[in-house]
Amino acid sequence: MLAVSRGMTLKKLAEKLSEVSAQEYSYNSLLGKLNRESLSLKEAEMIAEILEYKLEFCDLNRR
Repeated sequence: MLAVSRGMTLKKLAEKLSEVSAQEYSYNSLLGKLNRESLSLKEAEMIAEILEYKLEFCDLNRR
């Protein structure tokens, strides 16, 4: 959903992910990782950066 909110298809996201990483990603491989919920933290960080988001850990006990 984040990719779509930025006007980017999963195919384009996979291409950009391949550009910034040492690994080759395709639409199918990225879709599979999303469906299996098997993205690594590093992959999630790269995707966030591509989409101009940041990942942040928040202390849920601190309000």
